[in-house]
Amino acid sequence: AMDSVKRSITTKENEVAALYQAYITEAEGTAGTKKMGKGPIYKEKRAAYDRAAMQLDSLKKVSATTIAEREARAKTLQADVDKKVSETQPIIDGFDGLMARINALGKLPFLPSFFIMLLFLAIETAPVIAKLLSPKGAYDFKLEDQEMALKTVLEQNRYQSRLQQQTDAAIYDRVYADLREDKALYDYKRKGAQELLQLQADGFVAQQKKVLK
Repeated sequence: AMDSVKRSITTKENEVAALYQAYITEAEGTAGTKKMGKGPIYKEKRAAYDRAAMQLDSLKKVSATTIAEREARAKTLQADVDKKVSETQPIIDGFDGLMARINALGKLPFLPSFFIMLLFLAIETAPVIAKLLSPKGAYDFKLEDQEMALKTVLEQNRYQSRLQQQTDAAIYDRVYADLREDKALYDYKRKGAQELLQLQADGFVAQQKKVLK
């Protein structure tokens, strides 16, 4: 940006001024080595000043060119903006006129405004009303057949699911009824129960013996 270029020049100018002051006071003997005359330190400071002064001069030349180019570009952009504004001004004026008419419409009495609102409502709802009033076509019948087929499949699935649940329940009822009459299963269960009771009794006796000792 142009502000950045100007800041760079200002910084370099301050550096050159400081170097100038350094080599002058060195020659006068008021700073630096405090020895009057143009000795080796003076020459070093003068050389540093000369280099910085040349850099400043080069920076100013380059910056002047850059600033001139950017100002020219800014003028071109401004000219383009002015041209666009002049081209679009008639559209803006027309829009203002339309907005004025809309605002004027809002100031109409209630009855005209109400009928205009009904007109807009009729325009918006006309396609829906026409669809509702029109007789069924081939697409409507096809859609109805698809919905009916889907309902039939769902009903069949529900019916089959209920039948399967009822059948499973009946089978399990018969299985458990048969198991109640199975003597081998009864004997097996009876033996297991006897063994468990004996283990519990033996454990109880052992525990009592420990307490009594």
